[in-house]
Amino acid sequence: MVLETPSAFERHEAAAPNDALLAQMRDVLNQMEQGILVWSSDGVCTLHNERIFQVLELGPHDLCVGMTREAFLSITVAQGVITADRKAEVQQLFTTGQPFHFDRDMASGKVINSFARPLRDGGYVVTFTDVTQFRRDAADLAAAKHQAEEAEQQAKAMLAKEQQWRTEAKALAELDEWLQCCKSLEELFTVVSKFMTKALPNTQGELYIYSNSRDVLDGACSWGDAHLQEHIAPDSCWALRRGRGYRFDADGFSFECGHVRDHPILRTVEDALCIPIVAHGDTVGLLHVTYPPETPKDAAEKGFELALQCGEHISLAIANVKLRDELHDQSTRDPLTRLFNRRYFLEALRAEHTMAARKNTPFSILSFDADKFKAFNDNHGHDAGDMVLRAIGDKMQEVFRNGETPCRFGGEEFSVLLPGADQATAANMAEALRLAIEDTSIRYGAATLPRVTVSIGTASYPDHGELPQDLLTAADRALYAAKAAGRNCVRGADHA
Repeated sequence: MVLETPSAFERHEAAAPNDALLAQMRDVLNQMEQGILVWSSDGVCTLHNERIFQVLELGPHDLCVGMTREAFLSITVAQGVITADRKAEVQQLFTTGQPFHFDRDMASGKVINSFARPLRDGGYVVTFTDVTQFRRDAADLAAAKHQAEEAEQQAKAMLAKEQQWRTEAKALAELDEWLQCCKSLEELFTVVSKFMTKALPNTQGELYIYSNSRDVLDGACSWGDAHLQEHIAPDSCWALRRGRGYRFDADGFSFECGHVRDHPILRTVEDALCIPIVAHGDTVGLLHVTYPPETPKDAAEKGFELALQCGEHISLAIANVKLRDELHDQSTRDPLTRLFNRRYFLEALRAEHTMAARKNTPFSILSFDADKFKAFNDNHGHDAGDMVLRAIGDKMQEVFRNGETPCRFGGEEFSVLLPGADQATAANMAEALRLAIEDTSIRYGAATLPRVTVSIGTASYPDHGELPQDLLTAADRALYAAKAAGRNCVRGADHA
């Protein structure tokens, strides 16, 4: 048994899902109202969406992937959108590694707000938003302040709206940043819970996600004093039935959702929001928000708008995490047994070896296979053989639940990485696994298959090798010793 370097074909296969993910990302970017442009750390365009040509009034040859920022800004100066001094100022701002924004006055009279945010690799992502109407409204508001008390009140209201917009935009940008950093759905749910507490204060709510069977929605997280239900039925929510956000107003023409009416704790609700969580056209969950009875109606209406925006951001984040988890699972799991595959095991072995060498701690590996498996396949068929392999995988997952790494190495060969286990501990765990498999009764159709046994070899670091390859070789030799001893037994590397 040797460590194998992935072939070019395997690297291509591993990269293929990333191409699909990139295509999905491009589709999402092209649907956005904003123009989006990504600069590399050395000032070269690496990505842009199609909307940017419309927003910035560009021709088809004014921007392309691979164009330098210098060339792009020079075209902008030639068009009279910015001055040469502003161009130099912008180039300087890109070297600071800090976010910045400025307005572009287009020849058509539109005002485009350019907002640049730094990326981890030193590049920048720039969004271009048409704020023409917003700027005009602000100008009209400034003029109206000098005329009458009514205009003054209107100005205050619009200023408050602008401040709210800025606050919400900043909060949503912060939410996006945290969501993009989440490695798992559990982390994402924690972020959502804390953010909603801040974004919609004095409310309580829950987030529900469709189960794999899609017959119920499972409670994912909550905030405030909300009671998170374990499951709710999809048809108990008007928002999910109608396919869009729904606000229940006790004083208006609306109907209470079944999951609220049948809630084990809530009794009276005057204002509540239900927001479907939809990503890439697929409904993945439900966001439910409840306001206390004393909440003003206008506050609930504003909260509804913000909740809709939050739902959009949360939707994409959940879809991305699920897709990332699915791709990772496909690349690291054996499809028959659902154990880790050879590639994942070797990576885990290298990582454990590095950690053990640094901390001077032991670890062990088990190497085993099913006894006389070829003859079993010949006598009972490959379908029965697959049943045996699945049964062995199930037993491995039952026995190893405390941080061990069970793996199907290939064919009927299996391996287990035991972090922190010395030689004696490895022998005991191997014996427990051997007994568990020996006692397993495997049904195939209407019959019970013959008893399956395994021969197991163990090897420990550093007693049987200083390098991962040495340990794998030692464990294999111990396995051969177990076979030579009559099978259905455990042998350590010393026995080999």
